[in-house]
Amino acid sequence: MTESSLPACPECSGTYAYEMGALLVCPECGHEWSPAAAAAASGSVEAAGGERVVRDAVGNVLADGDTVTVIKGLKVKGSPAGIKAGTKVRNIRLVDGVDGHDIDCRVEGFGPMQLKSSVVRKA
Repeated sequence: MTESSLPACPECSGTYAYEMGALLVCPECGHEWSPAAAAAASGSVEAAGGERVVRDAVGNVLADGDTVTVIKGLKVKGSPAGIKAGTKVRNIRLVDGVDGHDIDCRVEGFGPMQLKSSVVRKA
């Protein structure tokens, strides 16, 4: 990896990370992490063919058309009651959304919206 392509520190968001063996190190806070583990924890990883792989909160690979279950209560702007934990969402579509929202779906009772893969589990 070149210096310009190194990710920011996941702890303090410092931009001066450097490689030390197989790990990346942040000189600002002293945090050490594996680049592969950081990419897997973020929910999406580039596969060997360059195709994006999206994983749910427990690590299952998601695909278009899957059914997922929301694992924690979510607040919905403009709605007095949010989406409850355990709500099933059918026929999801994987997208490159804004701010980590990588699932495009239609939630029964709420309409079309985008969800983060970190708050759903494959059903």
